[in-house]
Amino acid sequence: MEKELIEEKSQKSKKLKKRWIFLMVVAVIALAVGIAAIVDGVNGIEALGSFVSDQILGMKWLNALVGLALAALFGEEFLATHWGGALQFFLYDTIKIIVLLCTLIFVISYIQSYFPPERTKKILGKYKGIGANIMGALLGTVTPFCSCSSIPLFMGFTRAGISSGVTFSFLISSPLVDLGAFILLVSVFGFPIAITYVVVGLVLAVIGGTIIEKTGVGKHVQDFILEGSMADVDAEEMTKRERLCYAKDQMLATLKKVWVYILIGVGIGATIHNFIPTEWVQAVLGEDKWYSVLIASGVGVPMYADIFGTIPVAEALFFKGVGVGTILSFMMGVTALSLPSMIMLSKAVKPKLLFSFIAIVVAGIIIIGYVFNAVGFLFI
Repeated sequence: MEKELIEEKSQKSKKLKKRWIFLMVVAVIALAVGIAAIVDGVNGIEALGSFVSDQILGMKWLNALVGLALAALFGEEFLATHWGGALQFFLYDTIKIIVLLCTLIFVISYIQSYFPPERTKKILGKYKGIGANIMGALLGTVTPFCSCSSIPLFMGFTRAGISSGVTFSFLISSPLVDLGAFILLVSVFGFPIAITYVVVGLVLAVIGGTIIEKTGVGKHVQDFILEGSMADVDAEEMTKRERLCYAKDQMLATLKKVWVYILIGVGIGATIHNFIPTEWVQAVLGEDKWYSVLIASGVGVPMYADIFGTIPVAEALFFKGVGVGTILSFMMGVTALSLPSMIMLSKAVKPKLLFSFIAIVVAGIIIIGYVFNAVGFLFI
């Protein structure tokens, strides 16, 4: 009895400590925003946001440092050439993305260690209807997985009896929207476009999952998944050391999985940024071209890349004057509907459900592209 009381008191103490840490973080953020507002009103808040996105997350100082190093090694003349600019872009973006990726995946994985599949199933089981779909989509934001990694979890949720609307909302949002992608998007495009990407990604996930559930096509899952079983047990409590080790392992595993795509993406971005004339890009993907969204979606869907490898390409297109909607369509096509993930999904669902899923997501991506191209002036 005494041992139980001591353990209960220890648990309360831990919860209280976590709450205080959270409140302190919120207080520091609020204090920084308040000081900025007092100093220069709305302009002060905007300046603070720009500093965070440009210098802390965007690491513009790193770009300047890489430029100085290259100039010292090869001379100012080389840095002014296309090859010099491409090399600076490649080194800066690669270092920035890998540093941010490792930091973010570590933090997200640590948080995720508190939500094993069994606990997640119980949380989702408490919600019904559109609320459950929203929870499924939000759950996808804290799972730093590519689409191929999300499919086994999707299968587990289906086997556990969670509704098709929730599982497909999760399946769409998991590779499309996560906290790491949001931070990286802020570092490249700033807060407005990053927030827009996350919001439209979640809306697409919720609507897509809802349509699949309401039309009844969500029941067309392969029999072996429905016939399987999932252990209904509580996950063992992990110690802080175990959570840190888990986060480190997840970080290293993710880095091993995506580093090639980061290098390829940064290489393509550097080529677009420094060697392909702006007029060429705008002639094909300019905001005034009605077919730009269709081309971006068509190119993006067959590709296989993690969102971390897609961002450098999107960055280069953005600086070449490509519309926000076209860029969103490209990124969403690559991350949500890659060919390898669709092949994996075809093993878990029947053709009718697979084609319905692809059609719904493609239609949503195209609509999002055209809408945001129409209001793109709000983000420039």
